[in-house]
Amino acid sequence: MYRTFYNNEVSKKELNQRVELVGWIKTIRDFGAFSFIDLRDRSGIIQLVIKDKNLIKDLGNEDVITIKGIVNLREQPNLKLLNGDIEVIVEELKLLSKAALTPFIVDDKTDALEDTRLKYRYLDLRRPILQKNLKIRAQITQIVRSYLDRHDFLEIETPLLCLSTPEGARDYLVPSRVNKGSFYALPQSPQIFKQLLMIGGLERYYQVAKCLRDEDLRSDRQPEFTQIDIETSFLGQDELLTLMEGLLKEIFQKIAHYDLTLPLRRLPYLDAIAIYGSDKPDTRFDLKLCDLEDVLLGHTCPFFQDRIRGFVVNNYAHKCTRKELDRLNLEAKKFLSSGLYMIKKENGEIVSSLKKFFNDAIIERLNKHFLQEGDVLLLGEGPYLKLSLMLGAIRKMLGDELNLYDKNSFDLLWVTDFPLFEKRDDGTFTSSHHPFTRPKDESLKDLDSDPSKVLSYAYDIVINGYEAGGGSLRIYDKKIQNKVFEILGLSEEDIKRKFGFFIEAFNYGTPPHGGIAFGLERLTMILAHTDNIRDVIAFPKNLKAIDMMSNAPKPVDESQLKDLGIAIIKNN
Repeated sequence: MYRTFYNNEVSKKELNQRVELVGWIKTIRDFGAFSFIDLRDRSGIIQLVIKDKNLIKDLGNEDVITIKGIVNLREQPNLKLLNGDIEVIVEELKLLSKAALTPFIVDDKTDALEDTRLKYRYLDLRRPILQKNLKIRAQITQIVRSYLDRHDFLEIETPLLCLSTPEGARDYLVPSRVNKGSFYALPQSPQIFKQLLMIGGLERYYQVAKCLRDEDLRSDRQPEFTQIDIETSFLGQDELLTLMEGLLKEIFQKIAHYDLTLPLRRLPYLDAIAIYGSDKPDTRFDLKLCDLEDVLLGHTCPFFQDRIRGFVVNNYAHKCTRKELDRLNLEAKKFLSSGLYMIKKENGEIVSSLKKFFNDAIIERLNKHFLQEGDVLLLGEGPYLKLSLMLGAIRKMLGDELNLYDKNSFDLLWVTDFPLFEKRDDGTFTSSHHPFTRPKDESLKDLDSDPSKVLSYAYDIVINGYEAGGGSLRIYDKKIQNKVFEILGLSEEDIKRKFGFFIEAFNYGTPPHGGIAFGLERLTMILAHTDNIRDVIAFPKNLKAIDMMSNAPKPVDESQLKDLGIAIIKNN
């Protein structure tokens, strides 16, 4: 036996008792007549008192030791530790494993670069903050399984080697050795399989599913990620969302001790874009977009030829200088080349480079009815959607930078009624979610006349401005499914090649069904109060999709390529 207690299990109840502990040395502090060791295990830190200096001869940080000693009351409690009122007087100490000098300090506060921490991830994982995050992740999956099991869901695994089908991102391809020249794809999601499970009569399915997408990375995206994947038959949208709200309530209660008020708000997509400029709005702060055509009616600005929209930021005039506007425009011009403009009220006057294009009536409307002293109106001009998304991005930036909300608060809502299609610049259509999303009953009439108007039974759960999950009711009528494929420009040959086995299943009795997938990493990020997805994954990739620890991906032996019938062509 290595231990009788975990570190944080030792308390005043064990005073004067003999305990056996094990762990890593965090620090050694020498006070002459005696020394202190902070011993770390997964549960936390406990202070050891060393009176015999021979016991710690040649010991260093991160060495693994086991000790036997007597629990004692500390003269000066450490309130930062869970058991900071006790210590252990060490009688016996044994070195189990010697550690080399570590490349960075193993502590929550470290100045090591992220790539260094990823290279030595096994050391990084010893940091209490990462262990806390991974514990939250594990707790979420336990809660999910318990909740869904109680509601008659079956946990069912789906294949990892699949047919490549278009789902919005590039597939990771796996060459077949047996069938040379043919490839499997790793699943971007279990979408088709979970629908086939519903056709197969399973009715209620879930899976903690690994998904893989070959796409550009960012702070909240990885090439491989995990979905809490759920599908049901014979439930309408209201029933399904209510069931999922119960799951979210249980997760937030048990992890964050936060009591969600149900039902959650439901915000139609078109309203989300109109008010917040985002389909994943953070509504913890109250900057709202508005149309400005009426306010600026009669302007003579030659470059305002389209929609004009904006939002007011209170008490921002002193900070919103020309330099500040230039900074905001670095973000704004990622969305719209025309960028962002500013009108502010200082010392009772309207101040703006646009003022020369305004008549007296516009100045009066701005001065008396729209802007208060110190306010800034940020505005832009352009196509409605691009303009709204640009303003939404600036709104989000300022909400974060100006501390307009409580960083420890939670804000949950459903965004619903997404458009079924997105129109490309060339006039063709692509799916907003995926091609199996069911159009709303009242929108079926628009499939033939104007597909851009078709709304869908699609919904996203948005938490603190993150899309933490999303899903839809699915098409179960073969005629509607074929019509959607037709609008997407898929020929009968395309449909047969990409979805043939799936469409064939529609011939044998398809139940009304729908589902949702929660991003496990996104949920963990939110509940752990971090904005970096790599903080909640044990062994993540960096922004170039490289595993810094193993240096994957790497070239493989020529013999392996020969077995697969693959040749590498080097670009000049």
